[in-house]
Amino acid sequence: MKSVAWLRLVVATTLALAALCPPQALAQVPARFYWKGLSDANAVPLIFNSLSGNTNPFDPAHTVTPGAKIDATLALAGYAHTFSLFDRAAMAAVLLPMGRVSGEVTAAGRTFSQSANGFGDPMLEFNINVIGPPAQKNIPDALRYEPGFSVDLLADLAVPIGEYDSSQPLNLGQNRWYGRLGAPIIWQLGSWVPGRRTTLEFLPAVWLFGTNDDYVGQTLKTDPMFQLDAHLTRDFTEHFWGSLDAAWYNGGQASINGVAGKKLDNLGFGLTLGYTINDNLNLTVGYKSTVNDSAPDALRMDGFMVTLVFGWHPLLEGARRLKGEN
Repeated sequence: MKSVAWLRLVVATTLALAALCPPQALAQVPARFYWKGLSDANAVPLIFNSLSGNTNPFDPAHTVTPGAKIDATLALAGYAHTFSLFDRAAMAAVLLPMGRVSGEVTAAGRTFSQSANGFGDPMLEFNINVIGPPAQKNIPDALRYEPGFSVDLLADLAVPIGEYDSSQPLNLGQNRWYGRLGAPIIWQLGSWVPGRRTTLEFLPAVWLFGTNDDYVGQTLKTDPMFQLDAHLTRDFTEHFWGSLDAAWYNGGQASINGVAGKKLDNLGFGLTLGYTINDNLNLTVGYKSTVNDSAPDALRMDGFMVTLVFGWHPLLEGARRLKGEN
């Protein structure tokens, strides 16, 4: 019975801490998103956001509209699967955004007061570790695992099939291809003991955007945007942890019919709290807001986020059956 309980604890911990859901591409990626767990795990995430500012939260380009007042309720659901590729930890995921957005926006010389609801552009992600411990294929691997200093490579691609109305500037779909290339970094600080884990994490990434040739009758182009997310995380107990978060957005200059806007150069800060409810269910709550946003053309955005992830693994389910038999 003790061995079965230990098995469940190890597997449940890896489920709780692994990167079992795709990125929240439309806001800051939460802390501990790219921690590694056992291969062949599965997860279904549900992410809820309440956002406001002067940019469309469904558009990761964060194109600023001076004077705009935009509110959005954004939900994201998806599926993720972890696996081993060339003895490295890897993950594939799909995420579908949905919800509603409303506000008053001036675009192409006209002011629009409108709302939109429905489904956004689905996003695909692939992530693989390139520096760090090998993939965790069994329980002994999980027992020995420590991230040390690890680096991943990730690629995201959004498919432009979300709901889009070319007569209005606020939409859930963006009517163009876009994606991200990044390198999640985890730096372990101190011992790797549940209840005492501390990490410093970074995610430098470049967003690339195609052309929207029907943006309220105009052509919208956006330069590449650099985004850096950073987190300092710490365990409070074996099941409860917190994180101080920061984000920097730079570039992403948008132009409409050749008339260029201003480049982004903005900072955001936030706080995240996470809790393992049980063997399969994990809860994360966070808040983030931009700080240098007093200028009319500066990025202004704040949001409250709740993430609920249901994960499962054959080893964990097998341990439960074994416990029932005993």
